[in-house]
Amino acid sequence: MQALAVITAAATLLAGVALPRGQAPPAVPVGAPAQAASPADRPAARTDQNSLTAHQQLLEKKTKGRIDVYLIGDSIARRWGATDYPELLANWKQNFFGWNAADFGWGADRTEHMLWRLEHGELDDVHPKVIVILAGTNNVGMRAGGPPKVAEITRGLAALVHVCRQKAPGAVIILTAIFPRNDSLAVLPEIAAINDNLARLADGATVRYLNVNDRLADKNGMLVDGMMHDKLHPTVKGYQVWADGLKPILLELLGPPATTDQAPPPTGDPSARGRSSGPRVGVRR
Repeated sequence: MQALAVITAAATLLAGVALPRGQAPPAVPVGAPAQAASPADRPAARTDQNSLTAHQQLLEKKTKGRIDVYLIGDSIARRWGATDYPELLANWKQNFFGWNAADFGWGADRTEHMLWRLEHGELDDVHPKVIVILAGTNNVGMRAGGPPKVAEITRGLAALVHVCRQKAPGAVIILTAIFPRNDSLAVLPEIAAINDNLARLADGATVRYLNVNDRLADKNGMLVDGMMHDKLHPTVKGYQVWADGLKPILLELLGPPATTDQAPPPTGDPSARGRSSGPRVGVRR
């Protein structure tokens, strides 16, 4: 409850909205297509068939093994543990085998879409020991929006932390800083501002903040060669940077990885069946 109070107070401060002490951001399900701009801190459904199919796939996935490490996020998260990105999946297994880690990312998701998925069962009865969050880059997009946009996205991420605390009160949450993106340099200051806010949501115990951006990019936010293949999505080299940041925390919280792994089998993009694997230009699933 102390952690929840810290999160709620921080989100309220950043949003400039007066909520009573201890009151969480309200969760009002909104049925909206993916392209509609919904508030970042209000659950909104993806209504395209592929996303609905993927949601059902993830509901089944959570029942098919033991999950000690639960990753929630967008396409950057999804690709790491996806069958349709075999090179990235191999890196995932190399780093997390033995910790029973499962990937629940979905491409093009904004924070509001992740909130909807979590509110509609994807974390229910899972009881992970660690939840890793990487979210917000799709809310940032490619156009600068100033302080109101920064505050809204921060509220969305605070809401994600809150829902994870509700659904898995025993889990430690690792809140990952939004990665730098060079497909639009105009948004780099906003990413930095949001990440500063995220650091304030962490208490160092039940909510940890992880920022590996100084290894992905230089001090100006310009990506290091070889880290991203499309100025947005990491290569194996980029994912390894993230893994190198996560593994010491997992070792602290879970101990050394076991020699066997009980995580559910990996899943993939339902629409990718029958397509060749590998990076797909213009596709952000």
